[in-house]
Amino acid sequence: MTRAMPPLLRPPALVTGDLVVIASLSGPLDEEHVPGLRQAVVVLERMGFRVRCAPLLEAGRRHWWSSAPVAEIAAEFNTLLRDPEVRAIVAHDGGQTVLGYLDLIDVEAIVADPKPILGYSDISLLHLVLHSRTGLVGFHADLATPGIGEAWQAAPAARREVLEGLYSTLLTGTEAIGPLPTGPSWECWRAGRAEGPLVGGVLNRIVRAQATRFALPLERFDGAVLFWEELGGQASWVWSDLQVLRHCGILDRIAGMVVGVPTAIGGLESADASPTLAEIVLDVLGDRDIPVLGNVEFGHAGPNLPMPVGIRAGLDAGERALSLLEPAVGPRDGGAGRLMPAGPTSGCRCLGAWNAQVVGSTRA
Repeated sequence: MTRAMPPLLRPPALVTGDLVVIASLSGPLDEEHVPGLRQAVVVLERMGFRVRCAPLLEAGRRHWWSSAPVAEIAAEFNTLLRDPEVRAIVAHDGGQTVLGYLDLIDVEAIVADPKPILGYSDISLLHLVLHSRTGLVGFHADLATPGIGEAWQAAPAARREVLEGLYSTLLTGTEAIGPLPTGPSWECWRAGRAEGPLVGGVLNRIVRAQATRFALPLERFDGAVLFWEELGGQASWVWSDLQVLRHCGILDRIAGMVVGVPTAIGGLESADASPTLAEIVLDVLGDRDIPVLGNVEFGHAGPNLPMPVGIRAGLDAGERALSLLEPAVGPRDGGAGRLMPAGPTSGCRCLGAWNAQVVGSTRA
């Protein structure tokens, strides 16, 4: 029996003074990345938000490749989802953990009080599954530490200013953003135009999401603009994962494709690599006449342009143009997300003394 896709669920727009929590939804925080996390807090506060770090985001805390056992991560995540003071959640980093707690998430809390959840890499799996289960718009955007706190700071000042303005508008604006800033790396791999909802993430996470009982119904890909990027592995693995999407019928349903800049993929490191990523993509697509825009800055090559899952986008590959045609957030009503007194709660408490006003500690 086909499962119906829930309607699109936009979180309420954030306003100045809202609380944004940085959380370890997957990988741990290593000591060498603490300065990057501190800088992410500075940037988010400069955007006008109060910022806290959730208790599991503690330097040196580790369980295998994660910040904690999956039950603890899920418990802390659910606490944030249920807390009306928390208005957005930014993942500290990616990792290899989200697959372990997909069935532990309080989806009723998301439906009752939807919040932007920002991140990419392993977090793209979270976006896809929550979109499938609740209709929640997934904010495929920069992670706090390697993105906002590190990659943004290595970018030219003008680029940082553009990104801060773009992310602020993404979270607070109830009008469509329109054209995303075009980068010099963008390439037309197959000309054409398309308009449809954005669906995507890390390629291997799309494949894994579709292998779970929380997979997006195939109908969700009808007329969609599929975006994907990949980190590591081999060029042949990219070809194989795209073949999985072909066999699933996804490539027969989409209206367009946007491909991110490949990162550390064996066989694609050199400029004269054969085959190129474009050749791999077009080989799998075959005679499917859909526009393809390549080498767009989202994902691990960052700094990231936001790609909100579920939001309609306009693609003109020949003109190297990509536009967000709808807002990612909705109007703010008087209920969910009522502001709490600001007080002395800003700053990342996981980096200093953590007092009684913690955000949902789940430590044993």
